[in-house]
Amino acid sequence: MTRLRPWHFILAFGVVSLLADMVYEGARSIIGPYLATLGASALVVGLVAGLGEFIGYGLRVVTGYAVVRTKHYWTWTIVGYALTVLSVPLIGVTGALAPALLLYATERLGKAVRSPAKDTLLSYASATTGRGSAFGVHQALDQTGAVLGPLLLAAVLGWREGDYALAFGVLAVPGILVLVLLFWLRHRVPDPLSYEEPEGAAGEAEEVDAGRPASASVKALPRLPARFWVYAAAIAVLSCGVASFPLLAYHAQTTGLLTDAQVPILFAVAMLVDGAAGLVMGRVYDRLGPWTLLAVPVAAAASVIAFTDDVVLVWIGVAIWGVVNGVLDSTVKAVVTALVPAPSRAPAFGWLAFVRGAGLLIAGGILGFAYDVSMAAVIATVLIANAIGLMVLVIALRRLSPARSPIG
Repeated sequence: MTRLRPWHFILAFGVVSLLADMVYEGARSIIGPYLATLGASALVVGLVAGLGEFIGYGLRVVTGYAVVRTKHYWTWTIVGYALTVLSVPLIGVTGALAPALLLYATERLGKAVRSPAKDTLLSYASATTGRGSAFGVHQALDQTGAVLGPLLLAAVLGWREGDYALAFGVLAVPGILVLVLLFWLRHRVPDPLSYEEPEGAAGEAEEVDAGRPASASVKALPRLPARFWVYAAAIAVLSCGVASFPLLAYHAQTTGLLTDAQVPILFAVAMLVDGAAGLVMGRVYDRLGPWTLLAVPVAAAASVIAFTDDVVLVWIGVAIWGVVNGVLDSTVKAVVTALVPAPSRAPAFGWLAFVRGAGLLIAGGILGFAYDVSMAAVIATVLIANAIGLMVLVIALRRLSPARSPIG
């Protein structure tokens, strides 16, 4: 059977992410208000959101090394997606805080299991398509699902107000389609490494993925370059200044600024901006390189207006928040492909996700606590964190690419 062309593979994987995002981003769009109905405070919502991001991002450092040692790229990818699409529909039927949190954590675990393998597969296919463009196109398709899922839930909650069991339950349909498409892709392209390496080397990888033991050379992993760790430190600091959507939604819903059905529409708008930003900034990255990331702390600081009591500013602030995530979810990964050689990319993606998750966990706890104190405390915390993040990022980027610095 003829292997799919690189762009066809990237587009097909984008459809997988589109469907999967309908499931887990749909869930993320309403998890804050849903937890509020179960009696959660702003601090609990902030910590849950932060812990969920840490699980989804932080544990990738473990699965990243496991992926590169075993080379079971498809196995990790499929298992991870399965955990997500099976957990989400059950969240709404729990009716209690503890089991809902456990299922939400399981969904985030699925993201940690699949992401290093998925990103590595995409990095192989992007070898001849342009790194930034490939990840940007994938991000755009990814975020299309992140728009459709919340809109679907908005329609459900508009029809049956407060029926969160039904809202979570309908997400089982795109979840089933995710698994069907993944098995088809695995059949059509059993060895995506062949997009980047000669056929002989790719054949060895395919044998390992089929279940044969990894070679000794795989076990002796190359060390990640020092400049990668400089970059990872900057991303960790940046992440400390990014608020979570569950906390933003908690604010909008508990203050009466938005109804239950309007909250997922708000998230859909953010994801629409996220996808457009990922596509545009992916192309900007191909021209300017890592300096594209300067948009992150500036936009993250501006997004703090979403914590005001003006409904218009809430919509604008969350849209700006979408820009932040669009850059972080596309350009951040593209930089890794330039800093780290192919054999070490899976653990590199894992470590990058770990530091990002740690930053988001810190942000979730601190901002949740600040929210329970006052709005002024939240706004001050976000502004200070992003001012520090901007300084750290400029220092890091000067060390990574001083010759291309647009500053000074």
